[in-house]
Amino acid sequence: MSVERIKAQGSEAVGGQSAPPPSIELPAIELKAISKSFGPVKANQNVDLKVLPGTIHGIIGENGAGKSTLMSILYGFYEADSGEILINGQKKKIHSSRDAISFGIGMVHQHFMLVETFTVLENVMLGAEGAPLLNKSSQTAREELLKLSKEYSLAVDPDAMTGDLPVGLQQRVEILKALYRGAEILILDEPTGVLTPQETDQLFKILNILRSRGVSIILITHKLQEIMAITDRVSVMRAGTMVSERETSATSKNELAELMVGRKVLLEVDKTDANPGEILLDAKNLSYREDGVTKLDDVSITLHAGEIVGIAGVSGNGQTELLAALSGICPLQTGSIDIGPVQITSKNHKNPKEFRELSVGHVPEDRHRMGMVTAFNAQETAIMGFHEDPAYNGKVLMDNKAVQEHCTRLMQDYDVRPEDPKLKSANFSGGNQQKLVLAREMDRRPEVLLVGQPTRGVDIGAIEFIHKNLIAMRDAGSAILVVSVELEEIMSLSDRILVMFEGRIVGEVAGKDADARQLGLLMGNAGTQSKTSSEQQNNNNTTHSEEIPA
Repeated sequence: MSVERIKAQGSEAVGGQSAPPPSIELPAIELKAISKSFGPVKANQNVDLKVLPGTIHGIIGENGAGKSTLMSILYGFYEADSGEILINGQKKKIHSSRDAISFGIGMVHQHFMLVETFTVLENVMLGAEGAPLLNKSSQTAREELLKLSKEYSLAVDPDAMTGDLPVGLQQRVEILKALYRGAEILILDEPTGVLTPQETDQLFKILNILRSRGVSIILITHKLQEIMAITDRVSVMRAGTMVSERETSATSKNELAELMVGRKVLLEVDKTDANPGEILLDAKNLSYREDGVTKLDDVSITLHAGEIVGIAGVSGNGQTELLAALSGICPLQTGSIDIGPVQITSKNHKNPKEFRELSVGHVPEDRHRMGMVTAFNAQETAIMGFHEDPAYNGKVLMDNKAVQEHCTRLMQDYDVRPEDPKLKSANFSGGNQQKLVLAREMDRRPEVLLVGQPTRGVDIGAIEFIHKNLIAMRDAGSAILVVSVELEEIMSLSDRILVMFEGRIVGEVAGKDADARQLGLLMGNAGTQSKTSSEQQNNNNTTHSEEIPA
């Protein structure tokens, strides 16, 4: 499976041209002057790229910079309008994904291409059965899958139902699919967007193993710390062009951020101390069980005007259920929620529409499953949940002009690109989809805003923009609850941090006093609740010195 590093031999021709001297290593991938337009939009303009064999090459850029389009051309989803593709020095025409796979290229997409009702083995085999008799093909595939799993430390049960696996293991299945088809060049598009920090660490271990076996990896990500941690070289795209390439060891996060955006970017959240006011939401003793499993266990939380409360914790410890309960998606089983003078219990459940009428906004964790209908165009997404508002409706039919004007204003105010209200939501990049959902909820200035994973799949420039808007809402008097698997984001944004473990609140820390090690201990339920700076200092002085990964 490992890639043999191809070198030119003497004057032997490669792709119809004279080969370079023997000492020069040919790129595994070389793109020359690639251009691609969609109508008036120039997604790629004369893009050049070289990826050396057995290396991890990062590609970064703002949402809409053309990264995914470029990789879609390499993988055969699109055909370039002009330019050349060379694989191991040989010019290739890639008309489809089948062509790309035949040339040893595999791709793991940001949103997995798996059939959830199939087993792992069935997903790996799908489209590559390889024998007329399925039983024989299945046995051969099982043997190859087990071999690959062992060689690349990609352990996963071949008979497990894919939909039952956590996202980290589903991603392994995608990688195994690519390797099973003979991939020696692997493209990963925002591979950590849905992973916990622990799953990200495991993915990087796998990528290091792949690299050591000679696999060439192209990593598309917006997370600069990941670029610095795992890549050998990094290319920067902006507005459809390739603006720079650097040896990773010779650059910095600040330089890369400036190259991406075209200006200096504030990597730290700029905010003053909070000035909390009245309680706008008071939840008491919330518990929730599903299929016999406790998801929320006696959770109480208060949100004050003018503060941001962050929820830290490893994904799957009740954060999703807490957001669902506080937004009306999940009916209360026990406990109560007070929003102003209104008390909500299991006996008088209110639905999400009624929560919105109480001035509670909600940005779901999963924008595709709960935040939008991807087949809807942008202007429809921009009013989802508010579509009965008189401002958007005439006497009989919806006022499409008003809806379009509203969406256009949101796109301008929240920098959603391209500024096209009639473009299908599915055709926006992940970051611009996120900004559209955030714009819809934040524009109404709710008294309480619940935000799940505010910057998932979002580039550095958009992260800065989103954080500034959240701080502005806080300063204007809103109470904001943020759930994020990005511990750095929680620490930067939050005035108070609550830590969840197995459905319970196990600790509270002042945002300005928090550190990753302390929160890591609480996230693993190995720390005690911290209330004052002196208590936190005592805990830090007496806790075992071993570092807990955050």
